[in-house]
Amino acid sequence: MQHDLRFIPFRSPADAGWDEAWSLYRDSFPPCERRSAEHHIRALADPAFTADGIWLGDRLAGLLFHWRGEGFRYAEHLAVAPALRGHNIGSRALEAYCRSSDGPVVLEIEPPIEGMALRRLHFYRRLGFVENPCHYIHPSYEEPFAPHPLVVMSYPEPLTPAQLRRAIDFVRERVLRYSGHEHPTLPRLEEPEQ
Repeated sequence: MQHDLRFIPFRSPADAGWDEAWSLYRDSFPPCERRSAEHHIRALADPAFTADGIWLGDRLAGLLFHWRGEGFRYAEHLAVAPALRGHNIGSRALEAYCRSSDGPVVLEIEPPIEGMALRRLHFYRRLGFVENPCHYIHPSYEEPFAPHPLVVMSYPEPLTPAQLRRAIDFVRERVLRYSGHEHPTLPRLEEPEQ
């Protein structure tokens, strides 16, 4: 399965493949980590946001929803169609995305305690991502708003404190405009407990 992957941005729900991509998004992420269809459609009009379909020939292979911040990129959601998992499509897509970036790439994962979360950590490490040592609290996108810890990872190296702050502020001030929050106070960095 070495066909070339193509990234084709979705501009509206009328685009070819949208229904399949939206189903993949809903099935791949828990409710706290995804936005409503209404908020997502609003985000499509933001010039900093791109909702790419990842295509293998004429087949939707996955999705990569990402943002362009000041001096970095934020990979918000990456998912591969279940029938195509295990064929390096996610790796190839993320490698291509990172190569095209003109600055660090930032993403978030669940704390790697067991099972899938540990596999996800190792997946990103194999691609050159590193953890940023910080206590990071992220809100749910929609109600009920339940803050939860996440791990901030970046490529190709750890972020400086200023870069980390800029990325977190961007998520709170720009990305979460398209969520159920009216005035988000999260995400935020928390001081480590002594």
